[in-house]
Amino acid sequence: VAELEELKANPKGKTKAVIIETKLDPKRGPVATAIVQNGTLKVGDIFVAGATHGRVRAMIDDKGRRLREAPPGTPVEILGFEELPEPGDILIVVPDEKTAKLLAEQRKRQKEQEKLKGTALKLEEIYEKIQKGELKELKIVLKADTIGSIEALKKALEELSTDKVKVSIIHSGVGAISESDIMLAKASGAIVIGFNTRPNPAARKLLEEEKVDVRTYGIIYDAVEDVKKALEGLLEPEKVEELLGQAEVRATFKIKKVGTVAGCYVLEGKLVRGAKARLVREGVVIYDGEIEGLKRFKEDVKEVPKGFECGVKLKDFNDIKVGDIIECYEIKLVKPTLDKVKPQK
Repeated sequence: VAELEELKANPKGKTKAVIIETKLDPKRGPVATAIVQNGTLKVGDIFVAGATHGRVRAMIDDKGRRLREAPPGTPVEILGFEELPEPGDILIVVPDEKTAKLLAEQRKRQKEQEKLKGTALKLEEIYEKIQKGELKELKIVLKADTIGSIEALKKALEELSTDKVKVSIIHSGVGAISESDIMLAKASGAIVIGFNTRPNPAARKLLEEEKVDVRTYGIIYDAVEDVKKALEGLLEPEKVEELLGQAEVRATFKIKKVGTVAGCYVLEGKLVRGAKARLVREGVVIYDGEIEGLKRFKEDVKEVPKGFECGVKLKDFNDIKVGDIIECYEIKLVKPTLDKVKPQK
């Protein structure tokens, strides 16, 4: 088409690229795939993209080769973002880091202006408010581990909209649930849904103060079903997760016929043998299973409290790294406040 239409781009003009896909890589940090539209993108270029900025640390083409320069029409994977941009954002090369930071901060402030005082909403209250005519729109703040997951959830949730209520995704992003996500949900009367991601420590503390409803899932179907049941008034006793404790992995040991054992320090609460556990790496859930073994020195123990070191063996999982966080939790059934059920036709 470019040949037939004689479409041209100037490789020496102002450099501009469009962001196609983004992801948070546990090892490489924020990574974006982009196509250069004009100019030539080079390693070391300082840029602004949407509400974030950065410097091109590395560029990788579709064959996995590192590039020094990317002329117009080149698809490349870019490393060097301060934060994840959004698909559709335009990357523009700027003269210096000061300009990049200023532009990014201005765009962030524009986004934050929509935050006004509001009241947190519980999923169990939705049907009751719909029946009273108090709720015309269900707002959701959505966080997930990849852009692909976000797009799939967005489509599935928005298709639940009815003539009585509309389901709207007011904000979505990749990575851990942050303080800004909690404040946006509070301000907008929204609920927060996390898919394969968790609130960071600051966000966890804030959500307890603000009483914002945060739901985390590992299966898209479960998230969609919960929202659907809430809209229909069919929400059954909910499964509530209670965090028992957190521990930081400070060393790893490979033992024959056992696998990888994590040397941990309990940061809060306690770790319990046989309890459910997840491994979180930079805000992203890598594993969700249970604690198979727990030791203090050479003795098997049932639990280890805050402030103590211990050895942890996760069931059927060995990809443990120093700096990972192990969250120990249990699931409790809690009777919902809503007692109305939509009759079957």
